[in-house]
Amino acid sequence: MKKILLVLVVIVSLFAIGCEDRSELTPPSPPSTGSVSFEKFVTLGNSLTAGYQDGALYESAQMYSFGKLIADQVGAAFEQPIVADPGTGGRLEVQSITSSGIVLYTNPNTGTPKNSNLNRPYNNLGVPGAFLYDIANATSSTTCYSYVNGGPANPMFDLVLRGLGSQLAQAKSLNPTLVTLWIGNNDILGHATSGAMVPYTPTTTFAALYTALANELAGTGAKVVVANIPDVTSIPFFTTVGPLLYSQNIPYVWAVRGVGDTVPVNVLTNYITLKALQLPLGTGATKSNPFPNSVVLDSLEALNVKNVIADYNNTIASIAAAKGFGLVDANKLLNQARAGLTVNGIRFTTQYVTGGLFSLDGVHPTNRGYAIVANEFIKVINEKWGANIPLINVATIPGSLQLHKLYNKLGVPVLPPGALDNLLF
Repeated sequence: MKKILLVLVVIVSLFAIGCEDRSELTPPSPPSTGSVSFEKFVTLGNSLTAGYQDGALYESAQMYSFGKLIADQVGAAFEQPIVADPGTGGRLEVQSITSSGIVLYTNPNTGTPKNSNLNRPYNNLGVPGAFLYDIANATSSTTCYSYVNGGPANPMFDLVLRGLGSQLAQAKSLNPTLVTLWIGNNDILGHATSGAMVPYTPTTTFAALYTALANELAGTGAKVVVANIPDVTSIPFFTTVGPLLYSQNIPYVWAVRGVGDTVPVNVLTNYITLKALQLPLGTGATKSNPFPNSVVLDSLEALNVKNVIADYNNTIASIAAAKGFGLVDANKLLNQARAGLTVNGIRFTTQYVTGGLFSLDGVHPTNRGYAIVANEFIKVINEKWGANIPLINVATIPGSLQLHKLYNKLGVPVLPPGALDNLLF
């Protein structure tokens, strides 16, 4: 009886506290944005800016694009090219979880655009698949870099740009007050993910394009924050299969290299991509059934990729310094994550799925991964322009901790054939 009375007293006390007159209390001050105005905040870039996850662009992930998360922190309007779930098609999802493992599948369904009739450009103009060239030049699926260089048309350009001009032209038409630019990843990533079979943007071309773009952005009078390019060989797309094979006592596999030679490849000193998991069981086990060139990035090719990224990043850093732009060191962030990163009490690594940073496609961040990126932009804005925007509490962002634990127990999931064939970066 005493316990019941005690509970009633506590409940009544809490009710009384909730009913107190607090009209004289001072509400918390809104965050100061310093000398930065978020009135017209625009983000430019590729899939990393768009909020792409799991091989698709879909609403429940777009809500956690780093630009949207930053805008939410300051209460700024931020329109995006929202696509209702399940998104743009081919989204990777968990089909089943059994005692023998986890099976993924590509959702064949597509969602519809929800605000394509917006009578102005979107704040988030990031286009999955965009190269540096595309920011100022691509206006449609058939004028983008990949198409004009013999690749397929990319409908994402039509979805985001809607015939209103390039990303740069639309950003300028908004008279932006703050612009973020994260671009250049695809200029080297396509080369790396193809086993060095697709050419990368030459470093001199990259420097010329970036300089011209920076001049245009500086001319708007907006505050500008740019991000550099992470070492792409550090993402799960490259770091999963080799260690998996080694753990199964397979130190070498057979692969086609160079002009067609079939050679043994060390699984720890070379990079076998996630696409290898889509191949029939036994591929790579014998000289007569080798891995194709396209799923292996050898150590020399990987070294060249790292050197190209270093050149790109030197260009970005020197231009940012010359123009007074803020600079987010995304490369440093990913290197820190490889060793393990603890944010708001949660441990993150670059392990495929189990690390919590990367989504099922092994390339793009999870919701929480994008929140960590958003915080890096906020830190730069705060430091450079005297703002005190609060960092995002990453623990409040939806995650899949239970699923992560199951993955830890069951290992690398099974990918269906072709699951990553149309992946955009």
